[in-house]
Amino acid sequence: MPARVRSGDEVIVIGGKDRGKRGKVLRVDPARERVYVEGLNMIKRHQRPRQTAAGEQGGGVIEREGPIHLSNVMPIDPKDGRPTRVGIEIVDGKRVRVAKRSGARLD
Repeated sequence: MPARVRSGDEVIVIGGKDRGKRGKVLRVDPARERVYVEGLNMIKRHQRPRQTAAGEQGGGVIEREGPIHLSNVMPIDPKDGRPTRVGIEIVDGKRVRVAKRSGARLD
């Protein structure tokens, strides 16, 4: 079943500290209803250096993307670059995602 937001989609954040910013979805966690957007909601992780079979892995403060709730992001319409809701249409027996704003396909 097609999801409203998929990895690789261009989205805009509509709520929270990063409201108004755009980015590409890196991954989606459907069980927790969260998305990870490139360069947004950055968190710092303090990691201890560790010895692994492949060699030494350095420690320090690592910055990475934090999760954002699905309700706080909207896909961007490919025609006009504005946020849009997502609808489902059946084309050749397959379900495809379409932008409600312009009717353009999101896949």
